[in-house]
Amino acid sequence: MQLGELVADLTGTDDGRPPVVLLHGLTFDRGMWAPMTDALADRRAVAFDLPGHGDSPPGSSYDPADVADILHGAITAAGVDMPVLVGHSIGAVLATVYAARHPARAVLNIDQPLLAGPFGEMLRSVEPVLRGPDYLGVWTTLLDGMGTDELSPPLRALLRSEPRQDLLLGYWREILEKSPEELRRQRTDELTALRRHGTGYHHVSRAPLAPAYVRWLRTALPTAGLSVLAGSGHFPHLAHPAALVEILAGWG
Repeated sequence: MQLGELVADLTGTDDGRPPVVLLHGLTFDRGMWAPMTDALADRRAVAFDLPGHGDSPPGSSYDPADVADILHGAITAAGVDMPVLVGHSIGAVLATVYAARHPARAVLNIDQPLLAGPFGEMLRSVEPVLRGPDYLGVWTTLLDGMGTDELSPPLRALLRSEPRQDLLLGYWREILEKSPEELRRQRTDELTALRRHGTGYHHVSRAPLAPAYVRWLRTALPTAGLSVLAGSGHFPHLAHPAALVEILAGWG
């Protein structure tokens, strides 16, 4: 259904708990959330196609703040207030930015460090390729490292990907154009806003996070929770939806 500028699936029932908003990763679509929406059958959930993805129209800007504001319009159109935001990959960045700008109960970050780190260094090193006709080679290399082979064939089938050049360049623009120091300050400010608002935060990763990253995260947001769910590559929400629903239960 159309909600504001975006297309979404509404599932479950309103049982008085904060509704769950599901935000997929770059190049994918809302179909990847089927295991989660099944596990959330007794709770209202809204799975969006991000701007330029799936059935949602392209956006004029893919900067996180602009996408967060588009999401706010769509979430408001859904009649949702103070949602719990569940974001996978770049969707977790968007969920974090959203919660810093708009009311939210909590954020569940699925396998997305908020600091670009070595990934950002790699992107900047291949920027000429990303902007040229061979850009798909960069995406293929990244996809090969996401561990899709750890998923069963039915779960892999949910990972419909459309790696258009405009999406990659648009959603990665801040990594390509801003310095690591500037991005660090920006993400720190966003986490500080979550701390000020009392917004819950939990980071689920496929492997333990680097100690330096954990120190930064816990300095900005001391209450942030951490979990490791291995055996599903970059997609723990596909193989372990019940574990994520259990985390969500801690926020009502």
